[in-house]
Amino acid sequence: MAKSTPSPKSHWRLIKRLLTLAFFALVAFLIYRYGRTLDWQKIWRSVQQIDRSTLLLAAACSAGSYAVYACVDLFARHAQQLPIAKARAMAIAFVCYAFNLNFGSWIGSIGFRYRLYSRLGLGAEQVTRVVATSLVTNWSGYFLLAGVAFTFNFVKPPAGWEIGALGLTIAGLLLLASLAAYLGGSAFASRRSWTLRGHELSLPNVRFAVLQVLVSSLNWLLIAGILFVLLRQHVDFATVLGVFLLAAIAGAATHIPAGLGVTEAVFFAVLGGRVPHPELFAALLTYRALYYLLPLCVAIPVYLLLEARGRSSGLATANSESDRSTPLPPSTTDPGIRSGSVALSSHQD
Repeated sequence: MAKSTPSPKSHWRLIKRLLTLAFFALVAFLIYRYGRTLDWQKIWRSVQQIDRSTLLLAAACSAGSYAVYACVDLFARHAQQLPIAKARAMAIAFVCYAFNLNFGSWIGSIGFRYRLYSRLGLGAEQVTRVVATSLVTNWSGYFLLAGVAFTFNFVKPPAGWEIGALGLTIAGLLLLASLAAYLGGSAFASRRSWTLRGHELSLPNVRFAVLQVLVSSLNWLLIAGILFVLLRQHVDFATVLGVFLLAAIAGAATHIPAGLGVTEAVFFAVLGGRVPHPELFAALLTYRALYYLLPLCVAIPVYLLLEARGRSSGLATANSESDRSTPLPPSTTDPGIRSGSVALSSHQD
């Protein structure tokens, strides 16, 4: 019996797994290396020294970011003309974002959206478009801000980093070029849709695309604002923004839930020589509490409420369909009445 030869795809999957494991090992080593040298008592004292006004301002930035991100699914709602209330779409976006940050995109951004939207009657193709539109909206602002930050050297990679300042500048230019292509295509492309592996990809109009970039950019700026406030002006905002954007893409590339260890490693590598280590670590711990853990505590009951309402909506839909299938009484067999009821039901759909 002939042995099957491994396909190139299986080789590539194996390489990706090995690279991911290697990065996990590197992150674990960095955490151990930095953690061993830290004075945890000083870190706790630094956390306690963060005054109430600083915490309130950082919490306000966190709440503002979640409020802005909750609008992300409204773009998909508008583009597809979905029969879903704005408040419910925003609640779903909030829940998905909180779970996405803490457990990764496959669980939060993708898994929870499929779960919650399918319970509202959307098909798999519709939910896929919601996910795609939300992803494009979220990352469009990143492309703008990171493109500017990397191109104009808001952050300088530490000595020994392979990417170097030139590599970071090239990455920034590529990000800006990609965003320009998206906006230019939205404004001037004659062909507006393509089919890729059975999925239709469509370009929005330029006004829609620009609004995506603006909303997303505001969200990324608010997140960086949390860290800037907690660092208490040890570092200027442009530098904090650049380091945060660098950490964000590193976390996304490695698929590590919550970017755990990645964010800390990047901040320590870039800012460790400018900010006292206890204060830097205290700021990062407080940032995680305000932006990851507290919103997750709110998202869990909101998710349970959405599940309950989705279940009741499903029962109502099932009862409605059952009523429609019930034969009409003889008095309503008049053709004029039948046509009127059909028109009414189609209007309700």
